[in-house]
Amino acid sequence: MISREPTIERLATAKSLLLTPFGLDESHLTRALNEIKAHQVDEADLYFQYTRSEGWSLEEGIVKTGSFSIDQGVGVRAVSGEKTAFAYSDDISEASLLDAARTVRTISSAAQSKRTKTPSTKIASSRKLYAGVDPISTLDSTTKVELLGKVEKLARAKDPRVIQVMAGLASEYDVVMVARADGTIAADVRPLVRLSVTVIAEQKGRREVGSSGGGGRFGLAYFTDAQIEEYVNQAVHAALTNLDARPAPAGEMTVVLGSGWPGILLHEAIGHGLEGDFNRKGSSAFSGRIGQRVAAKGVTVLDDGTIADRRGSLNVDDEGNASQRNVLIEDGILKGYIQDSMNARLMGVAPTGNGRRESYAHVPMPRMTNTYMLGGDKDPQEIVKSIKKGLYAVNFGGGQVDITSGKFVFSASEAYWVENGKIQYPVKGATIVGSGPECLKRVSLIGNDMKLDSGVGTCGKEGQSVPVGVGQPTLRIDGLTVGGTA
Repeated sequence: MISREPTIERLATAKSLLLTPFGLDESHLTRALNEIKAHQVDEADLYFQYTRSEGWSLEEGIVKTGSFSIDQGVGVRAVSGEKTAFAYSDDISEASLLDAARTVRTISSAAQSKRTKTPSTKIASSRKLYAGVDPISTLDSTTKVELLGKVEKLARAKDPRVIQVMAGLASEYDVVMVARADGTIAADVRPLVRLSVTVIAEQKGRREVGSSGGGGRFGLAYFTDAQIEEYVNQAVHAALTNLDARPAPAGEMTVVLGSGWPGILLHEAIGHGLEGDFNRKGSSAFSGRIGQRVAAKGVTVLDDGTIADRRGSLNVDDEGNASQRNVLIEDGILKGYIQDSMNARLMGVAPTGNGRRESYAHVPMPRMTNTYMLGGDKDPQEIVKSIKKGLYAVNFGGGQVDITSGKFVFSASEAYWVENGKIQYPVKGATIVGSGPECLKRVSLIGNDMKLDSGVGTCGKEGQSVPVGVGQPTLRIDGLTVGGTA
């Protein structure tokens, strides 16, 4: 058997699902794009997508729901200056393509009558970060149900205080193809899986919740017995810890953030503020500050879509640009923003492989992939021991941020009160309040334990959701405001 180069293989898969069944080939795409280019536009593209999804959920000891769906369609976009015209259809046909093309080209005036040379087709360069498997077919239905039952059995066996277990298993097979007006064509085949575990524990009439889980761009065989037990242990530990939690103190204090998922604070408080659209419009707290110090020395923040098998990684973004490893802040100095094609063009810089969209029914915009801070040279235990009086936040729940001011509010789902370098007791109800730019400047110690999250992140922006990754080492931040319940 002769194997093909991965980029060619992905393109062949995309054509077999998105063009051939509908009697289309590349000549039809060229015709649609030429219809758009009959008017004066800066950019134009066609985005085809085929998505097959499956989900199973367990509650009260039984698998209560199972779902399966298939969605497919095409989005057609024209960009002129700062204006975007967009149309989409779940009917993939030549008629729909041409109708959408004629609709979106009205964003700009008709071009002067002249022959325009049709650019030759070129296949976009891309990466090979994950296998193009269909994760739904990597386990049969019986095995999937048994996997969820194993979660239930393990969690209840951990402690008699566990009174309820909920688990979910999700799989997605996503195939996309992009054709651009400059003749570029790109495709990606994106598997995505996730296992989530939630437990409720009860003690003396008090109930607390703990959750865990993970996943990435691979098949369901990733969820081995050892991996399942790790998730269960984390969820049970969180619930039991919170059973003993006391009301959190409030005030300004030293806060140490754990490694891994607490990077969600970095994502929300800093990452969104570094997206190109906010900075082009001058609405971010980081606008116009490239080359300036925006964080303490030692703070280096990256957005990296090139990490193998990660939830936030992409072989190509949703505009056909190869994903990149982008250094946003280096040793405290702001180096750049993350960009899609339109904002990059308007700001006079190159795209960074961050043009993302939720589906064919949405326009692309600059979005994060895997956003994280590099590690330092401090021992994590020594960082915790350095706290005289303060909070050690190991895990986070929800949060929100104001892009313009950079102000954020986050709730800690697992946190501990520390005095004289020793953990005293778990606390409940702690919220961390601050400003992203100010928070970065107050980083005083950086651990050597940089870790990415387990593969659970989903980012929302302007009504669109995309899978992302976050990460960081253990961090000490001085003078943060903690809102407590004590």
